[in-house]
Amino acid sequence: MEFSEEVAWVTGSSTGIGRAVAEALAGQGRRVVVHYNSSEDEAREVAGGISSSGGEALVVGGDVSNSGEVDRMVGEIEDRYGRLDVLVNNAGSLIERRGLSEMTEDLWDRVMNVNLKSVYLCSRAVLPMMKRGGAGRIINMTSVAARNGGGPGSVAYATAKGGVSTLTRAMAKELVGENILVNGVAPGIITTPFHDRFTPPEVRENFKNAIPIGREGTPEETASVVAFLASPAANYLVGEIIEVNGGQLMN
Repeated sequence: MEFSEEVAWVTGSSTGIGRAVAEALAGQGRRVVVHYNSSEDEAREVAGGISSSGGEALVVGGDVSNSGEVDRMVGEIEDRYGRLDVLVNNAGSLIERRGLSEMTEDLWDRVMNVNLKSVYLCSRAVLPMMKRGGAGRIINMTSVAARNGGGPGSVAYATAKGGVSTLTRAMAKELVGENILVNGVAPGIITTPFHDRFTPPEVRENFKNAIPIGREGTPEETASVVAFLASPAANYLVGEIIEVNGGQLMN
C-alpha cells in the first residue's frame, strides 16, 4: 500500500475525530499507534478494527500532559517500529463549561495542560525519531473556538486552542528546515461524544442553525483533511490551519 512503511501516532484516538483519523491513516496503509488515556476498551476496539481490515495497530495508553508518560509512550513506539512519520496531536477536552468568573485555577490549568501543553510535549518527544528519519508531519487539532472565542463557558478551552494555533505556526517555522511539515486542522461543530457531553441540546441546535451548510460535520469529514495533510498532496503546505466548519467561520 502507498504508505505501508510509515507509522502514525494519533493522540486521543479511542473515540470521535481521533478514531476517524486513526482509521483514515490506516486506510492509506500506515501502521497506526492508537492512543487512549482512560478509554482503553474503546482504543482496543479501534485497533482491532484496523487489524481486521488488514492494517496494523499498536495501542499505547497514558496522560499526554505528563512528560514522563509521553516519553514512555514514545519509547514504546520506538521499540516497536523504530520510526515515526506522522504525529496527529488530537487529544483534548473542554473538561467543564465554566465562565471566567467561576473559573478556578485548577480547572484552567487542567484545560491548558490537556489541550496545549500536550501538543508541546508530544511534538518535542517525537522530534528525535523524525529528524533521524529525515522527514515528518505534525498535524495539530485546534478549533473554530480559537478564532471566535468559543461558546458559553469555554473561555479556557478557546484560549488553549488559540495557543495551539499559534504554536502550530511557530513549530512550522522552526521545523520546516528539518523537512518536518507542521499544519493544523480547526473543526467546527462535529458530531462527536465531545458535544454529547459538553453541549446542551438547545445550545447545540442554535450552533447548527448558524452553520451555512445546515448541519454538523462528521468525524470522517475532518479525518479526510488530516489524511490530506499527511500525504504528498500537502508537500507545499507549511503552517496552514484548515477550517472544517461548514461555513460557520469564513476568512
